[in-house]
Amino acid sequence: MPLPDRLRLPYTFDAELLARDLRGLDAVSWTRHFVPQNYEGDWSVIPLRCKAGATHPIMMIASDPTCRVFEDTPLLAACPYFGRMLATFRAPLRTVRLMRLTAGSLIKEHTDIDLSFEDGTVRFHIAVLTNPDVEFHLNRRRVVLEAGSAWYLRLSDPHSVANRGTTDRVHMVIDLDVNDWIAALLNDAAALQGDAAVVPSHAGATTASMPQ
Repeated sequence: MPLPDRLRLPYTFDAELLARDLRGLDAVSWTRHFVPQNYEGDWSVIPLRCKAGATHPIMMIASDPTCRVFEDTPLLAACPYFGRMLATFRAPLRTVRLMRLTAGSLIKEHTDIDLSFEDGTVRFHIAVLTNPDVEFHLNRRRVVLEAGSAWYLRLSDPHSVANRGTTDRVHMVIDLDVNDWIAALLNDAAALQGDAAVVPSHAGATTASMPQ
């Protein structure tokens, strides 16, 4: 059996510290997502880690599956809690982006290629800001992502988002290469969720709580 299409990871991050780091970027311009046919309203991005050498805003927010070399942007250095949080993931980091969906905006149903454990690249979502009226659907079943929660979502499957609330939704979206630590992490998450683990565990991996 394959992994479930959604797994809540065994981490809870501090929602107040996440919001504090986000406020530290208030002067930074958000770049509108470059696939306008996939959304209505305002879906925009701040890059924290991107393709090495990228300087054009669109190239900095793109997730290129063929890229092999990545680097932190200067913006990440201004976000101490974000940096500490990312250090808990002991796997090769690819892109890291803040993705904002403003109130009343929606992301149409679509799929993202090569974004699953089985394809070798996983995407984790961490809810930084959210509200109860955000509707995230994966395979047409709702996923409720509370502020501070972290999730593996198999986004090579159909998914959509509607922000029906009155405040913005901001997620940190992290792409990582699969390694043994990722496999162990997803095993732990599957066990907590009550699903059978189907990936090899790694004796050295742990899922300790995030320091505050």
